Amino acid sequence: MQQPSKDDQRNLILAAVLSFAVIALWQFLVISPQVEEQRRAAELAAIEEQARLEESGEAAVAPSGIGGGGQGGTLDRETALAQSPRIDIDSPRLQGSLSLQGGRIDELLMTDYRVSLEEDSEAVELLWPEKTGQAYYAEFGWQPEGGAYPTPGPRTEWARETGEKLAPGSPVTLYWDNGEGLVFRRTISLDENYLFTISQSVENRTSAPVRLAPYGIISRHGTPQLTGFWILHEGAVGVLNEELFEYDYDDMAEFDVSRRFQGRAQAIEADPGGWIGFTDKYWMTALVPANNAGFEAVLRLTDTRSGPIYQAATRMPAIEVAPNASAETSSYFFAGAKEIGTLRDYAYKFDDVERPDSVIGNVSDYLFGSSRSRFTDAIDWGWFFFLTKPIFEILAVLNDWIGNMGVAIILLTVIVKTLLFPLAWKSYVSMSKLKKLQPEMKKIQERHSEDRTKMQQEMMHLYKKEKVNPAAGCLPILAQIPIFFSLYKVIFVTIEVRHAPFFGWVQDLSAPDPTSLFNLFGLLPYEVPAFLLIGVWPILMGISMWVQQMLNPAPTDPMQEKIFNLLPLLFTFLLGTFAAGLVIYWFANNVLTIIQQYTIMRSQGVNPDILGNMKRQLGLAPKEKPS
Repeated sequence: MQQPSKDDQRNLILAAVLSFAVIALWQFLVISPQVEEQRRAAELAAIEEQARLEESGEAAVAPSGIGGGGQGGTLDRETALAQSPRIDIDSPRLQGSLSLQGGRIDELLMTDYRVSLEEDSEAVELLWPEKTGQAYYAEFGWQPEGGAYPTPGPRTEWARETGEKLAPGSPVTLYWDNGEGLVFRRTISLDENYLFTISQSVENRTSAPVRLAPYGIISRHGTPQLTGFWILHEGAVGVLNEELFEYDYDDMAEFDVSRRFQGRAQAIEADPGGWIGFTDKYWMTALVPANNAGFEAVLRLTDTRSGPIYQAATRMPAIEVAPNASAETSSYFFAGAKEIGTLRDYAYKFDDVERPDSVIGNVSDYLFGSSRSRFTDAIDWGWFFFLTKPIFEILAVLNDWIGNMGVAIILLTVIVKTLLFPLAWKSYVSMSKLKKLQPEMKKIQERHSEDRTKMQQEMMHLYKKEKVNPAAGCLPILAQIPIFFSLYKVIFVTIEVRHAPFFGWVQDLSAPDPTSLFNLFGLLPYEVPAFLLIGVWPILMGISMWVQQMLNPAPTDPMQEKIFNLLPLLFTFLLGTFAAGLVIYWFANNVLTIIQQYTIMRSQGVNPDILGNMKRQLGLAPKEKPS
């Protein structure tokens, strides 16, 4: 059998080792820390919960003129909800209530999304009322300027003026009279998805003008458990002056102490069209002022005995209300899932422009954030957004067409392999030529076995003469690496892949294959550790990788052969904890690569002995002696 040259072997080993190193680093720097961090976070949460039960906590100081803080202490959800009268929120996608004390939107469940795949799993709850361990709510109000007249705050008891419950097409209006000639109204409406419209008005019945600045504020008590680490941004997010900004919760702890805001804060003067809020992996809250004026955006952290309170606020310019006159202002509050289609629709709404009619216009807006609000960039597309966005868009279109995200991933693999076919052709043709040159290469090696410099010179002359590039075999691997990691990012961050089923036992393509070889794929009644979660799809991927290796003759160096034989096993274990969708992609890619490589090499007059190599690897046939 003709053998590859040592240079060819070295190139192949280098490519394999580099790929393995990337995956290994990803495993040990990302996946393993996630598991350990989640365990530690759970323990810390339990300790903090016990501490909060043992102390009442103290009230947080409100930022100067822009909203109120909250009180510490830990109550169960039902008890906390009973602390104040409420108005129900009832829409096709949101359920919950708003509190008449403070007029807060502080209870919100997303009925389309469940915590887990269990049949009795509860809906994901995004907002929580004050005094619960994970309080998270939005409130709105007015900041007085040049006067000391009372304005509504976090303890204000609002009255219901109109509306029995808040639902699409059925807004509610709240009413409060400060007793000194100012009457405040707040009308809240809700669309079919996740957008609240907040219209605030003030009527001046006094004999003097008043100046008031409207604001909105989102408060989040305690540091939430993070799931993305450096792969994914979780924390404060927004677009100000048409630029995306992101602050982790740790970043907010580094803000300068502000006397004006009575805590650690950062304020940014923003042009019209911006927004600010907090993002989780799949969910987000955001304040979006009206586009007709600029505003001041504020991020603030207050430390209390019961834990930190993170706040994002918007303060609009002050409005002067003449005697016996009234003024009104509007803003938006988004609270829901980061669905790309929904975010895109809102982006055009906030920009007050029509969606582009042309395909090119839509693609430009989507890929490069051409819209002023850039609301779709609430999804963390990463540095390779020029790959992650198109990859997701292709998956979304295929999924809408087929109705199965797993099949869409397989078809995406076909598309990628088709686009990279020119590289594959060049690579496998070059490998075929190298195989044909094996006799000449071996003669050169034997002739100059004592002079490696001379041997290399003649090898390069031979490559040049026959127009062969020995490094061409690495091209498909190198081209696949950014695509692989971009797909990993898409599967990790997009809610459209969350709980998306494939077939059989894979009911969540964003999670690892739930089966394991080490409990006989569920036949034995015990759970295995995460690092032994080697399911059916990782095993199929490992087998396909091994079969792909059989297309090439085994290296003459025993150590090189052992390395090659070990790689499929190592990759099987490393990818066992990766999302099933990614493993399915890799398996499909391997199968298509085998078909491509075998077909191209046969077309060049080379007949890869796959079965012979497999028998030799399995010890079913004697190893060939070197010629």
